[in-house]
Amino acid sequence: MTHTPPGTLYVVATPIGNLDDLSSRAARLLGEVTRVAAEDTRHSARLLTHLGLNKPMLSLHEHNEARRVDTLDSYLAAGEDIALISDAGTPLISDPGFVLVRELRARNRHIVPIPGPCALITALSGAGLPTDRFVFAGFLPAKPGARRQALDAWKTREETLVFYESPHRIVHTLEALNEQMAGRDVVLARELTKTFETFLHGTPASLLEQLVADPNQARGEFVVMVAGAPPVEQSEHQTISADALLTTLLAEGIGVKQAASIAAGIFGGRKQTWYARLQTMKSEH
Repeated sequence: MTHTPPGTLYVVATPIGNLDDLSSRAARLLGEVTRVAAEDTRHSARLLTHLGLNKPMLSLHEHNEARRVDTLDSYLAAGEDIALISDAGTPLISDPGFVLVRELRARNRHIVPIPGPCALITALSGAGLPTDRFVFAGFLPAKPGARRQALDAWKTREETLVFYESPHRIVHTLEALNEQMAGRDVVLARELTKTFETFLHGTPASLLEQLVADPNQARGEFVVMVAGAPPVEQSEHQTISADALLTTLLAEGIGVKQAASIAAGIFGGRKQTWYARLQTMKSEH
């Protein structure tokens, strides 16, 4: 650790299943740091034991993270190097660590990320869906109404959608996807890097059938990937028609706010966008 000052926090990515995926740099740093902050110390102790290490550890999870900031900051101020790890994958990515990193950066502490396994990137690399643009939305809400509302908000996005899901909610999520995005290409990645790693491809309805036919496919943690919505192409004819309609509405004395609502209802898009367009047209006349 000759290139970093004493008192550095290392954000270390750890395996999501296969222990051989731990990088040599991560293994070396775990051996060199003074202590380890882990999401679940009992779980992470198995990784350290696998590496032949016995390090002082303290827990850092969603329920105590804010309270741990001062404690960890005091260790760093004393010149200790600390590794932050989660149960699996990259810390902060749907795992604890954001509050800690944000607060320590505000205190000008030195923070070094050590890249490595990440379930969403691993899943995308093997799914066969577009990866030039994607949206990661973490875990969907657990309650049915909130889940449907979230999917309704995402369904017009043209990027590939990526969610995490647990085994006891995967069927409910597919049912909600079938309501909101029926016919879309969906890929389920489960048990990534483990013995029973599986990629299932189909529509929400066909995937539901597969999980019902083989309940074993509903086991394990999931990365759910959904093809984005097809792009909305606005033709030249539609553009001319939109301009004609807006001009007519303004000429008839329709208020800008009401005209924006009418335009959004006919042509789609955000009311705010139509409002700004109408305001521009109004100022030009």
